[in-house]
Amino acid sequence: MSQAALAAKHAALAQKQHTLATSALAHAHVEQQQAMANAQFLNYGGAQGFGGGDEASRTVFAPGKRRRINIVGIALNIFFPFFMFASLYCSMSFKFHYKNPLLCWLMVFAYLVVAGFVCLYAQRARKRDREPRWLWFTAGAVLFATLSATVFGNMNYRLNLLPYYEIDSLNTYPAVNPAQVYGQELMDAGRIYFADGTKLNMKMAASFKNTDLYCVAPIVTGDDKLTHYDFWAVGVNCCSGVSPDFRCGQFNNPKARSGLRSVDHAQRPFYRLAVQMAAAQYGLESPHPIFVEWLQDPVAELAVYLETGWKYYLLGVSCHFAFNLFATLSAMVIFSKIGYM
Repeated sequence: MSQAALAAKHAALAQKQHTLATSALAHAHVEQQQAMANAQFLNYGGAQGFGGGDEASRTVFAPGKRRRINIVGIALNIFFPFFMFASLYCSMSFKFHYKNPLLCWLMVFAYLVVAGFVCLYAQRARKRDREPRWLWFTAGAVLFATLSATVFGNMNYRLNLLPYYEIDSLNTYPAVNPAQVYGQELMDAGRIYFADGTKLNMKMAASFKNTDLYCVAPIVTGDDKLTHYDFWAVGVNCCSGVSPDFRCGQFNNPKARSGLRSVDHAQRPFYRLAVQMAAAQYGLESPHPIFVEWLQDPVAELAVYLETGWKYYLLGVSCHFAFNLFATLSAMVIFSKIGYM
């Protein structure tokens, strides 16, 4: 073989080796790019959590490019705020609030601290990643759950459960004769069952107006004038305010002969003023007035407070779960459309 042919053969072999080396480098570069793409994909949409923090993982919003759903983030945002709402709403509504009011409000403060930490963590994470984050949604959901549970739980407690617990903690007195028993003897009464022949004296009813109309009528026995009138049936906006009439409670029930203690401290001063007006107008003596709602069955009426409290609790947790589920699924759709889960 001539020397020229040998040189040509060596040149062809060298060219082939160069081509193979170039192809290997290109293949390695493609594999490296694919690995980076997979890492970025897992960082934004996989089970790694809420998003990445390094420079290589940052992307701009990419409408129309959906990512894999973050099941962990969705489940967390469905159940964690709901758990906070249900537990705090329960504590604010029921006996824990009545027995330990200070601990109940400390629990509210602790939940607000948790919400604040989530907001702070979301803010710090935002500096590392400009993409929308599940953490921001979590922060808003936790804060909303805490505030709404505090407000509505306290309302449920004040309107329904507090009267129930206060009356339930008081004593029950049977066969009370208004002509023989003084109000001072029954200051701890919660439920009063009056003796046979007890009725309302509609002719001595009175009222006091302060935006609302506070109506009172003495509870008497027989038709003779009593030495004292310490037991009064009361109600709000259930009399005319002009003539002596009374249409509060079960005033027209002939079987009604019992009273459920009025424990509304805001209404008590106005009832007392109405009694003073009646005492001045009809020449009555009422040294220690006790205010009750006139009805037939105090136990059944008291149970209504507890039933209403439970009804509003169950309604509250159901509405919150439905609202939080809707908000979480809406956020999932929005985040997927802008290319981030």
